[in-house]
Amino acid sequence: MTLYERTINLSKQRGYSLKNLAIKAGLAENSIYDWKKSTPKADNLKKVADVLNVSTDYLLGRADELNSVSNSSKVTDILDDETILAFDGMEISEEDKEKLRDYARFIIEQRQRGKK
Repeated sequence: MTLYERTINLSKQRGYSLKNLAIKAGLAENSIYDWKKSTPKADNLKKVADVLNVSTDYLLGRADELNSVSNSSKVTDILDDETILAFDGMEISEEDKEKLRDYARFIIEQRQRGKK
């Protein structure tokens, strides 16, 4: 699988179009499409890997594991508006995203009450 193919597959899994992925990584909108024909600069590859939460080695096909480093130091805020983007390859409506965030807030609140 090529760098471009791995990037496409992961972006779909994460709920991003290639255009949105590029923008989120701070790149030009269509820059990832160029990866079909040419190798990106190392810093651009790293930016995309960071957004996708994978190693650059995985994108390049040099590793089979998504991340070669431990995820224990990474924290994702489930209440962040950007966290819940898609489920099972289908986009989630803004209304449903807010319902999921409300449920997450409820669960967190219940756990915090249980610790007191």
